[in-house]
Amino acid sequence: MQKQAVRLGVDIGGTFTDVVLERGGALFSTKVLTTYRAPEEAIVEGMARVCAQAQVNPGEITQIIHGTTLATNALIERRGAKTALITTEGFRDVIEMRTESRFEQYDLNLTLPPPLLPRNFRYTITERMQADGQVLRPINRAEIEALVGEIKQAGFESIAVGFLHSYVNDAHERLVAEVVSEKMPDAMLSLSCEVSPQMREYERFNTTIANAYIKPLMKTYLGRLKGRLNSEGARCPIFLMHSGGGIISLENAAEFPVRLVESGPAGGAVFAAHIAARHQIDKVLSFDMGGTTAKICLIKDQTPKTARVFEVARSYRFKKGSGMPISIPVIDMVEIGAGGGSLAHVDSLRQIRVGPESAGSEPGPACYGRGGTRPSVTDADLVLGRLDPDKFAGGRITLKPAASAAALAAHLGDTLGMDSQTAAFGLSEVVDENMANAARVHAVENGEDLSDYTMIAFGGAAPLHAGRLCEKLGITRLLVPSGAGVGSAIGFLRAPFSFEATRSHFMRLADFRSDLATGLLAELTQEATAFVRSCDAKAEIDAQYKVYMRYSGQGWEIPVAFDAALAQSPDAAKFEALFEREYKTLFGRSVAGMDIEITVWSVNATTAAAPATALAPQPAGQHLTATHYRSLFDAASAQMTQAAQWRRADMAIGAELDGPAVIEEEETTIIVPKSRRARAMSDGCIELTARPVDKGAVQ
Repeated sequence: MQKQAVRLGVDIGGTFTDVVLERGGALFSTKVLTTYRAPEEAIVEGMARVCAQAQVNPGEITQIIHGTTLATNALIERRGAKTALITTEGFRDVIEMRTESRFEQYDLNLTLPPPLLPRNFRYTITERMQADGQVLRPINRAEIEALVGEIKQAGFESIAVGFLHSYVNDAHERLVAEVVSEKMPDAMLSLSCEVSPQMREYERFNTTIANAYIKPLMKTYLGRLKGRLNSEGARCPIFLMHSGGGIISLENAAEFPVRLVESGPAGGAVFAAHIAARHQIDKVLSFDMGGTTAKICLIKDQTPKTARVFEVARSYRFKKGSGMPISIPVIDMVEIGAGGGSLAHVDSLRQIRVGPESAGSEPGPACYGRGGTRPSVTDADLVLGRLDPDKFAGGRITLKPAASAAALAAHLGDTLGMDSQTAAFGLSEVVDENMANAARVHAVENGEDLSDYTMIAFGGAAPLHAGRLCEKLGITRLLVPSGAGVGSAIGFLRAPFSFEATRSHFMRLADFRSDLATGLLAELTQEATAFVRSCDAKAEIDAQYKVYMRYSGQGWEIPVAFDAALAQSPDAAKFEALFEREYKTLFGRSVAGMDIEITVWSVNATTAAAPATALAPQPAGQHLTATHYRSLFDAASAQMTQAAQWRRADMAIGAELDGPAVIEEEETTIIVPKSRRARAMSDGCIELTARPVDKGAVQ
């Protein structure tokens, strides 16, 4: 008899660690405050809780899938290893010069964020490759040995190697790796030809440095995690969620930890895509709001939008271009410092500002009673009646309304001449408008009209704010899935094993060589497939193909997907037709008479994702009559109201209720604004739609 699969999903966030156990289709979940000094301790505590709920022991777990913000936080807080860069002579300052773009054009005192490595940590070698891969200046082994000796003497733990055009010819980087392995066998090594074999040296060098910078930290943590789980009896394979929305082995994650940046939010996007597939929705706005950040992602045709470059740690009012570019496959989303723990203050213009600083779990918001004194979004939600102080986090944390009111008064109300409730309203509206603006900009950048979209909200704080967000954005339908409070961790359990291999190889369609294209795609397919095979040796693997194309003279490319038939028999005319179709979709027209170029080739190898269960028929609605009420602040009318209070577990399929209402569950609370009607659906989702009397109104 085949052993029943018992799988564990773990998402370490800035405030909470979410743990979900799946056994035979049933889900058991919990939230534990993140333990910063030893993140694995929160995982062990959460695992013990869900195992007790499911009545299994850790030894019965067959697979653990983990996502973490540890890599991201290490880059943001700059607490990585002592790292050296070895690069081509004359290119030492590429990561400091950046692209020379001004992300805030009219700021005369603009300060660029400092590079990850200071100048004296950056070393050069006399060598040079041409853009076509020909050796322009040979590399000298003796020079490498002398330089590595100097780096060893300086006590570096990790080394990043990035040479010009190594994505075409990696021979020089490989020779440096050979010398480092001989002279410094204990040092961590990251080669740009492996980490990010793509054109544009600033992005490639920065990505390789980031990988080297966090590699010792992540390798140590992952090793410690494996040992700690083994000691608890969980000796099953451990996998990691990567930023592209798939799963890789623990060994590959330790080698390429930069791919773990944004791993938690990627799980959330996978979760939302799974819900979209179940409901057959083609246009979804995924809204994930946790304790530290809010993430917004567009999902079309049940597939999250992806990109190959994104920024970490934007340092200037979240302006594009002010962060650290990471050139790896990633689910494209907007992330802002607007979570439950985001702290508020009054700026010099007497305006309320929220985030990006967060209270996290240590000390946490003022209402946690753990030493926090500054007001957070959670404090505002508590004062506005959105949270029950006795039922937060399943009743494991008792909130203190008086502490929230005191913090709001001291830091906002006293300065602005308002009471704590008005200060809480102001704080909440600011954070909601920040998220709404981020969604509007993201939609405009992608040529989308959000009024056609359905919002799917998850994360501990999202259901508290999603209804108001829909009012602001003119979105008429909102879904809050079952398990929304731990959505990203559930997403890990729905994600496929996958790996995307990319490589820059410049080719004009006028000079298109089918043989070169065929060979390149075959190599990328083999590379991506090998990564997936290291996770699951027997699974059936599909390949998805993509190239990045542009008109000659343009500065950036657009992604163009194509099928396996074109991959096996590449044809310039077919690539041209696909490119012009995508270009017209984005920009409304094509450009006649211009040559077209391919710059980057990509193959994503993936196993089949967990199938979405078909939605059962929806019974006729039964309108609920509330027996319990509580005070709730209605943002649209800016006044306290009496709201119906319901437990989500008590709402039968098809049950309906009108706002204002509060629907409670263990890990989150759904706020139903006065303008919305809630309905319990057959798959456990709560659907919020505009009430007929208010249809079309946008507050």
